[in-house]
Amino acid sequence: MTMKIKEGCGLFGIRGSPQAAPMTYLGLYSLQHRGQESAGIVSFDGRDFFEHRGMGLVSEVFSPQVLRGLKGEAAIGHNRYSTSGESTLRNAQPLLTNLRGRRFSIAHNGNLVNSQELIRKLEAKGSIFRSSLDSEVIVHLVARSKEKDTLEMIVEALKRVRGGYSLLILTEDGLIAVRDPWGVRPLCMGKLNGATAFASESCAFDLIDADYERELEPGELIWVGREGIKSSHPFPRTPTAACIFEFVYFARPDSRVFGVPADRVRREMGKQLAREKPAQADIVISVPDSSNTAALGYAQESGIKLEIGLIRNHYVGRTFIKPDQASRDLDARIKYNPVRGVLRGKRVVVVDDSVVRGTTSRKLVAMIRKAGAKEVHLRVGSPPIRFPCFYGIDTPTKEELVASKWDVKRIREYLGADSLGYLSIKGMLSCDSLPPLGFCTACFDGVYPI
Repeated sequence: MTMKIKEGCGLFGIRGSPQAAPMTYLGLYSLQHRGQESAGIVSFDGRDFFEHRGMGLVSEVFSPQVLRGLKGEAAIGHNRYSTSGESTLRNAQPLLTNLRGRRFSIAHNGNLVNSQELIRKLEAKGSIFRSSLDSEVIVHLVARSKEKDTLEMIVEALKRVRGGYSLLILTEDGLIAVRDPWGVRPLCMGKLNGATAFASESCAFDLIDADYERELEPGELIWVGREGIKSSHPFPRTPTAACIFEFVYFARPDSRVFGVPADRVRREMGKQLAREKPAQADIVISVPDSSNTAALGYAQESGIKLEIGLIRNHYVGRTFIKPDQASRDLDARIKYNPVRGVLRGKRVVVVDDSVVRGTTSRKLVAMIRKAGAKEVHLRVGSPPIRFPCFYGIDTPTKEELVASKWDVKRIREYLGADSLGYLSIKGMLSCDSLPPLGFCTACFDGVYPI
């Protein structure tokens, strides 16, 4: 099967808007790239909570009638791609639960590295888990807190978990947004006609015409309640470990992530790739769409003409064919088609954002050769991925990662490319547009910060 690294999840929340659920729907629509497995919204009208969750894309899960039933001026929403737990409706978020006679809802992007340990301890004390989500661990910890104030209960629970997370929590008293102390996963804040909104990426604010305010700081908790907005840092300070893959692949290029434009960083990475791994070629093409910006940077720095050599089918959807060899061979052809008039007789630089198992890249190289390319030089806008992620990204096991088994020469032979070049870790982190943060590069070097 084809394999790309999958996004962890997308979050959106808003308080103070009479159109809270429709605004959340639009926010999730903008964040669809972060998760296509399920979607959900929970709203609150001051008295009751309303919820709707379903499997599939945002446009498939919600209808105008459903949105009209999600009443209130506060709502949180979630797009899911499973990184922890199976793909079923029971694992769709946000979760809505009772807490000592009061209801609250939680949406989570990330993974807790100590979740199994906490589950064992909680089950030993009588907790019963209904899902296989890390998020439910937090719910049980909140329920068992000895604090009386809801906010303090949440803080006490989060002090017991470790991992990468961004959370939105909707209570009867307000909306809470929080990032883990390491700042692994992104979360930003915006304003819309007096309402306060939160999103995994700023592109969600653009669609609803909200103003981007700022990124939440690592370990920051923001409470939006009746008395206004309050910010605190209730967790011990740690060195930051922001996920560098947000810039390599996950974030939409029109978003601000960790406070800076993703497009600018990604373009610089493409330029650095051209400096480190030049090629004698006639044209540069991207593997659309996630590699478009890096390919533009590579072309600008190298002086090689940028062309559109692959067309992506944006309407693939879910296919219900058996995963036999014939269907696996169709995967790349379903998603991409070569522009033969552009590729024929050319020495081609193909810029991709990453190589995971290598199966898709191998098919693309063969496809481009069959379309008439004279040479195919693959350039990768990130270092070799040698280790799995445990902080909210869906990656294969170490044994399945092609770069954990073979060196670059052997990978090139497997892919069938004339040459293969990766961006170095040092070069990736040298980009001037990166924010002044520490970054997690564990998938490249195996150094896990948490």
